Amino acid sequence: MKKFAISISFGFFVLGSIFYFSPSVFFDDPLMADISLKPNDTDLVDLGKLVYKNNCALCHGVNLEGQERWRQPDANGYMPAPPHDESGHTWHHPDEYLFLMTKYGLEEVIGQEYPNNMPAYNDVLSDQEIVAVLSFIKSTWSTRIRLQHDKINKISKEKR
Repeated sequence: MKKFAISISFGFFVLGSIFYFSPSVFFDDPLMADISLKPNDTDLVDLGKLVYKNNCALCHGVNLEGQERWRQPDANGYMPAPPHDESGHTWHHPDEYLFLMTKYGLEEVIGQEYPNNMPAYNDVLSDQEIVAVLSFIKSTWSTRIRLQHDKINKISKEKR
């Protein structure tokens, strides 16, 4: 009986260690990221400008202006591409949300259907390219909007 109790205890110890030391094996949430945009990193912003031109400008506009009537569904019920300049809502979202939405797509991030044409870029762009394009976008905002966005990031990180 003592041998059985030792075996059971050892088994619980091993399982407990696995759960303690590698929780990501069992509970990994793929929609988490520790991302910070770097709008003052000129090399990264230059890369982001190129990535934006090649992957985003067609829908979001060469000057980040978005599509017309972007707040209203189109004839097919899809939301047009919003602007990424200060007139849009991009800066209302923390860095991590912007990164995850770009990488995995809006529906994956919010966990429900949402009619939109924004593709997921996880198989198209590297994480560095996604951070670069978002850093480029942020680099175009005024100091006032950047500071407001930084506050949104701080609040978001405090909530985690």
